[in-house]
Amino acid sequence: MFDYTVATDKNVEEAIQSLEENLKQENFGVLWKLDIKEKLQDKGLDFDKEFKVLEVCNPQEAQRVLNENEMAGYFLPCKIVVFEDHGKTKMGMPKPTALISLLNDEKMKQLAQDIEDRLISCINSSI
Repeated sequence: MFDYTVATDKNVEEAIQSLEENLKQENFGVLWKLDIKEKLQDKGLDFDKEFKVLEVCNPQEAQRVLNENEMAGYFLPCKIVVFEDHGKTKMGMPKPTALISLLNDEKMKQLAQDIEDRLISCINSSI
C-alpha cells in the first residue's frame, strides 16, 4: 500500500490538534498547513469537504536522510492529510517507505522505515 490511513471519531480540527501534540513528542513540527477547501473556494471552485494537508518535519531526521542521499529531498517534508470522507474524519499519509523505495537505496529504506513507524505511531495516538 502506498498510504497509511485511519478513521477517527474526532472532527477535523480536533484530529489536527491531537496530531500536532503527538508529533511534538517525536520532535516533528508542522511547517505549514494547507486548507484545500478554503483555497479552492477562494478560486471560485465548488468544494465543500474539509481537507487539510500538513507538512511535517523533524530537522534531525531531515539532516540525516539528506546527508545519506540528497535525492531524498524530493520527498521532504512529510505530508499528513486530515479530511472528511462520507461523514467520517480520516488521517493519513503517503508511506515514506513507498516513496524512498524509488531510490533503490537499502540504507534509505531503513531510515524511511524508522520515520514511517514514528509517524504511524503519532497518527494512531491521535485517533
